[in-house]
Amino acid sequence: MIEQGKKIKIFDTTLRDGTQAERVSFSAEDKIRIAKKLDDFGIDYIEGGWPGSNPRDMEFFKKVKNIHFKHAKITAFGSTMRAGNSSEKDANLQALLETEAPTMCIFGKSWILHVETALKIKPEENLKLIEESVKYLKSYNKEVIYDGEHFFDGFKANSGYAIKTLQAAERGGADTLVLCDTNGGTLPSELTKIIREVKKHIKLPLGIHTHNDSEMAVANAVAAVQEGCAHVQGTINGVGERCGNANLCSIIPNLQLKLGYHCIPAENLDQLTSISHLVSELANLSHPNYAAFVGKSAFAHKGGVHVSAVMKDASTYEHIKPQLVGNEQRVLVSDLSGRSNVFFKANELGIDLKAHGNKVHQIVEQLKNLENNGYQFEAAEGSFKLLIQKTIGERQNYFELEGFRVTIEKNASSPTRSEATIRLNVNGKTEHTAAEGKGPVHALDQALRKALVNFYPEVEKMHLSDYKVRVLNESAATGAKVRVLIDSSTEDETWTTVGVSENIIEASWQALMEGFSYYLMHNLPIKKIRKNLAPKKQMQTII
Repeated sequence: MIEQGKKIKIFDTTLRDGTQAERVSFSAEDKIRIAKKLDDFGIDYIEGGWPGSNPRDMEFFKKVKNIHFKHAKITAFGSTMRAGNSSEKDANLQALLETEAPTMCIFGKSWILHVETALKIKPEENLKLIEESVKYLKSYNKEVIYDGEHFFDGFKANSGYAIKTLQAAERGGADTLVLCDTNGGTLPSELTKIIREVKKHIKLPLGIHTHNDSEMAVANAVAAVQEGCAHVQGTINGVGERCGNANLCSIIPNLQLKLGYHCIPAENLDQLTSISHLVSELANLSHPNYAAFVGKSAFAHKGGVHVSAVMKDASTYEHIKPQLVGNEQRVLVSDLSGRSNVFFKANELGIDLKAHGNKVHQIVEQLKNLENNGYQFEAAEGSFKLLIQKTIGERQNYFELEGFRVTIEKNASSPTRSEATIRLNVNGKTEHTAAEGKGPVHALDQALRKALVNFYPEVEKMHLSDYKVRVLNESAATGAKVRVLIDSSTEDETWTTVGVSENIIEASWQALMEGFSYYLMHNLPIKKIRKNLAPKKQMQTII
């Protein structure tokens, strides 16, 4: 058992093991950028790749030589030497040395099944390969971390031989011996018993490397530390082959905040969420909303009872303060919302409802009715703010629709053509415009923008940045109701609006119109506001 407050060395393998995940690939430049962030964060080891396996990893090591790292040790990864080779002529070991990295991490076989079936060599020869490979790298004054691949499966199959592999690395002069649950099938109860047995035979510091195939990677890593492992390997966001690696975004705060170990400088812990987002962005993956500690939903509250309690004392439904890991508390609004949700969210959006207490019940009822019809305001805070402002009489009308027409034309010999014609009442004047687009929604956006720009030139500063469609009742097939979410952006802000209809163009118009209304209401000087637009009957024709 490691004493609380003791240093745990964190070994990040996002740039190597993480890239073995499906759909994950980093350029050498991406790897440099991530490595710098990890160094700033306080990670002890950054495994840059396997230089003997591909040119991209070798390029990373060439570039990283010219970069000064304040804290982290850049680490090169590889295997023990091949059977029949001498260490001086082994291509893998030579590639490791060519990186000039201060630390080398090499893996060897712990499982007799792999030795005899995969390598097809005798067990004693495998022990020799491990010892000589470690000894050779140590002769170049390198720090050597030895990874016992498939150690736990190997131990369960033949405990004596598995321990002999560790002892071979120990004789070679390894600095740390890492026990790897490569297949991710070990349970915490098994893992702790095996580590206790290993400690009876090994004097060197132990480390842990776990995979998530049984959803136990983080639990196993934490249990290993509690059993004495002072070196933990993992990846940011748990990216990795198959079901992934142990997630450092969960391991670090659990060890440091819950168990009192020292993993990184305490003042750096609030960088965790931003690093998590950076890795997702560079990997071109959606950031996992439900990720513990760093996910968007990690500290999000939806039920009215929960929100009421959180407003009194956040610890009632939050296991840590979200700011400790760089995250934030969020309150969601939905058909489960109560008055507490609405008050909290309004305050977050800059609206003081204290003077409109008699309207809160009305807002809650509207919210529930709209969500029952397919609207969703959790992801459409722009529309929710407009709903509140309309209910309390503060929403301004900058334009009103008189009608629009969208046409789509397709000829056999030409590409599809979309055109939108729109009539708006703007400041008491009818504006009639038309525009073409790449699709019907794009054409409608262009026509609306064209109609407004002469009155409100500010709309040139905003643009559509995302468009999502969700079918709500699939059983209705092509007659199904759809929900459209539109993200609109300027250089400084982004807001989301929602529309719902059985007609995708009508739903798109609702979201589009609210996106422009939100921008105008929150970015125009007060002097431009007109409250007396006469209501018009709205007519839409869609072809």
